[in-house]
Parts: sequence; structure tokens; C-alpha cells
Amino acid sequence: MDIKDMREEISKIDNELIHLVSDRIKRCGELAEYKQQNKMPLYDNSYMQEKLKDIMENTDESMRSYVYMMYSFLFDISRSYEEGLMHPSTALMDKITKAIEDTDKVFPPYGVVACQGVEGAFSQHACEKIFEIPNIMYFNNFEGVFSAIDKGLCKYGVLPVENSTAGSVNAIYDLMMKYHFCIVRSIRLKVNHSLLVKPGTKLEDIREIYTHEQAIGQCSDYLKELKNVKVTACENTAAAAKLVAESGRTDIAAIASHDCAALYGLQSIGESIQNTDNNYTRFICITKKLEIYAGADRTSIMMTIGHKPGSLYKVLSRFYALGINLVKLESRPLPDRDFEFMFYFDLETSVYSPRFTQLICELDEMSEQFSYLGSYLEII
Repeated sequence: MDIKDMREEISKIDNELIHLVSDRIKRCGELAEYKQQNKMPLYDNSYMQEKLKDIMENTDESMRSYVYMMYSFLFDISRSYEEGLMHPSTALMDKITKAIEDTDKVFPPYGVVACQGVEGAFSQHACEKIFEIPNIMYFNNFEGVFSAIDKGLCKYGVLPVENSTAGSVNAIYDLMMKYHFCIVRSIRLKVNHSLLVKPGTKLEDIREIYTHEQAIGQCSDYLKELKNVKVTACENTAAAAKLVAESGRTDIAAIASHDCAALYGLQSIGESIQNTDNNYTRFICITKKLEIYAGADRTSIMMTIGHKPGSLYKVLSRFYALGINLVKLESRPLPDRDFEFMFYFDLETSVYSPRFTQLICELDEMSEQFSYLGSYLEII
């Protein structure tokens, strides 16, 4: 047999598989309908385990791992099909539908917004991109922003969640487990860093540089070239600029935005000192009440999944089976629970699509804890 003959043989098998797999999934749907009509449990895990055991015993040993993976996925997509037939809606989906109906069609131009830091912070720039006329309240730390939303001091909050160079802002993901909130917008903001000093200070005079820990990672290549210079992390880049301006020292500098130079009476002696020109930070805009604005095509969720083999795979395979793109996956350890994690997902799918509805209805039953954080539009 030549390669053409081999491919033809495989194609024949594929044609048989198409009909067999489709027929199997349909039969599963009929079985699910029968169970529902007779008030029987939809799933029987002991039966599924016995079924897999029987399949393994009838499979050649050299093929068992491949057949096991194939059938595990086949069981998952069959279950997804059954869920679509049996559970067209849930309390959560009803809540989402109501939020879509009740939310104004246009994102508000004005808002009282909580940000971490001081005037000149990159969070301020993000605020001014999201809102036309933001009334910004500044807080010392990220938890202050979450707390302000939780207590109703501010309607909205803007927080950084990840940077294209330095990665995720882990403190934000840890706080997500503590507070109830909803994401209503996100933005990717281009971040350029400048080295700011008091007028008259030269590069060779600098003995210490202040900035946020994320900016340290984003400017690591530049900082490596500076000899005998201490780098000190502080709560915010703008706060670092303010610290330098108010200090009596003339041997210190701050890494912050260029705007902070004019704001705090400093001088820039280094522009665009970040590792790459393609340096972006992603910010989320949060609020307490669920609001879903027109064009929402990104969804964020958090899940706590059982600590056993294949638990995360089952969730990921559900995204794949429904054709939903996963754009971010973050895991954070759960406090007081050994080797167990909270998983954060960003999904790319329209909130109006049938597959979004099916996914939301299914995921709530697949996890120990499930939090829907909102569906929203990301602006650039």
C-alpha cells in the first residue's frame, strides 16, 4: 500500500466513526430524556466507572491510554449534549438574562471610581480611558479599592490584573476570592516608563530608585545596566514619583509615567525604559451589581475544582467541545486548604450565543464552588 491507499483506508474508518459517534451521542440524549421523564438521576458515576473499566479490559494494552483519553472526551461531549437538552436554563442564567435586559445600552460616561495609588498612577490613565468624566478616589492599596466597592463608597473600581512583560498581579487574584464583585469593562493600556529625578540630578548621581514591583520587572533590562543602585519597591509608580519630589535627597529617582514629571515637578532623564515597546497592562473595571453592556464578548469566571486527577481537564475539555476560546487561566492556592486551588478563567465568547448559555448552565454543576464574575467588552 502507498500513502494514498493508507489515507483512503483511514478516511473509510473516519466515515464510519462520524456515524457511530453521532448515533451514540443521540442515544445518550434519548436516555437522558427517559431518565428525566421517570425522575431518575441524570448521571451515575459508578456506572461510568464500570463502563470505562469494561472498555479498558477489551482494549489492547498498548492502546489503553489512547482509548481511555478518547472515551473520557466522548463521555464529556455526550454529557454536554445531554445538558443542552435537559437544562436550557438555570437560576444563574436567568440572572444574566435579566442583567442584559436591565443594563443601559450605553456604558456610563460618568462614575465615582476607586483607584489604588495617587494622582498620576497608571490606574488613573485607565480610568480616563474607560470613563469620559471619572470622579476618582485614591486608596493606599488594592484591598482598599475592593472594600470601597463592597461598602458602596464608590460605584466602580479600576484595578490592574496583568502585564504583558511582568505577568499577573497576584494580589488582585487573591483578593478576588475574598470580595463579591462583577467585571463590567476591561482595557489594555500601553505603558511607557520614564526615569524621573529632581531637576539637576544626573544619572551618575542616583543611588536608589523607587517604583512599583511590577515596573521593576517591566524595566529589568534597563536596571541591570545601572551599577551600585538600590531598587526599592513601593505601592505605586506615581507614589514613587511623589516620594522623590518630597524627599530631601538628590540621589534618588522614580520609575513612573512621563506625566508624573510635570505633576510633581520632576525631570525625565530616561524615556521608554521598559524592556519592550509592546508593554501593556490590562485593567478591569469592577462594580457590585451585575451589569452587562452591549457588545460583551469576554467572560470571567472563578472555580474551585476537586483535587483529583482529570478535574481541570474535564473543565477545559468542555470549553473545547463548545468551541470556546480560553484566553487566560490563572491558579491561586486556597488558604487553609493543602494543594487545592482557585482557578480563574477568561473566556472569549459572545454573551448572546447559545454556547455561552450552555456553558454557564453546565459549569455550575461541575465545580465545588463557581463564581460568575461578569461578561464585558475589552477596549484597547
